[in-house]
Amino acid sequence: MIRCIAIDDEKLVLDLLVDNIRKVPFLDLAKAFRNPLEASEILASEKIDLIFLDIQMPQINGLQFINTLADPPMVILVTAYQKYALEGYDLNIIDYLLKPVSFERFLKACNKAQELYELKHKDISPKETIDHFFVNVEYASVKVLISEILFIEALKDYIKIYISTSTRPVITKVSIKSIEEKLPSKLFARIHKSFIISVEKVKSIKRDFVCIGEKDIPIGEVYKENVDKILRSKL
Repeated sequence: MIRCIAIDDEKLVLDLLVDNIRKVPFLDLAKAFRNPLEASEILASEKIDLIFLDIQMPQINGLQFINTLADPPMVILVTAYQKYALEGYDLNIIDYLLKPVSFERFLKACNKAQELYELKHKDISPKETIDHFFVNVEYASVKVLISEILFIEALKDYIKIYISTSTRPVITKVSIKSIEEKLPSKLFARIHKSFIISVEKVKSIKRDFVCIGEKDIPIGEVYKENVDKILRSKL
């Protein structure tokens, strides 16, 4: 699944864009925004693979916004202005869609993004077979077995790794986004901006929580629509 966000300051256009995204089976919409600045937090804290982005917006336009990102994900521009096309391609944009966009043309752009996504992830597929990794804890490197991880909690610049063989979590200074990239995607799911869970360790799924052992782990608002689908497809 390609996890994406949509940004457009016009509500009707954004609603149509969201509707088109939900029709594409390999897209997973994290959230839609009417202001690019509001999307900064999710891009910093979560793994977003693709942005559907308008250009002409108040405060900061789409191209300026892309230039503020240190490591921007794939971008498909959706705009009413042909004049930005050349500048967009200079920024390695996946595709440039002129409004109004037919669903057929929209799907063609999405297929291009999927091809690039699969090409990028071919080289890192061996991570699916790793059984451990090391993290720095105080002055030592501590080995964490993938099979023992229950869930991971973010706490500002630190994360807590809860494991089945200890009552105390492993605490290390690293971002939750970087640890998510180490984990086999078939075995773990991000259900909140502060929580990653082991799918195999899930005991039950409630409306707003996932239960692992005696712990109720909250489901983030932007994940509620897709968390059940994500978890059940991995179980």
